[in-house]
Amino acid sequence: MIYLWIKTFHLVFVIAWMSAVFYLPRILVNIAEAQGEAAVKARLLLMGRRLYRFGHNLFGVAFLFGLTLWQGWRVFPSALPNVVGPLHWIDVKLGLIAVLLVYFVWMGRLLKRCEKGGALPSARALRLLNELPVLVLLGVVFLVIAKPF
Repeated sequence: MIYLWIKTFHLVFVIAWMSAVFYLPRILVNIAEAQGEAAVKARLLLMGRRLYRFGHNLFGVAFLFGLTLWQGWRVFPSALPNVVGPLHWIDVKLGLIAVLLVYFVWMGRLLKRCEKGGALPSARALRLLNELPVLVLLGVVFLVIAKPF
């Protein structure tokens, strides 16, 4: 039963982190479109900064639960199963998660650059960038469900 609780919490925190991954670029799009509206831009920067910080916390908790699912059987062999065994889908999944984390940090750097007065990419470019994590997430979900190799 402990395995199911850990898996549940991992999934909930992954979903919460992914909402931050999806929404931070949307805030950047709104900032890019708020030309000349200082109050709107200031509010969006505040929202983005808070979301970015909160997103890191969500990722950290999801990471700890995921690490427990992946390697917890070594510490608690009677309570947690070895869910991966000799399979290598987990390696690709972890690589895709690293890509999502790099993407999230990159969006955070764009936000910080904007706070310091730097320019953002165009709203159209940011909209296109906003679609990239969907494709990566699709790969992650497929790997977790299908475990193809």
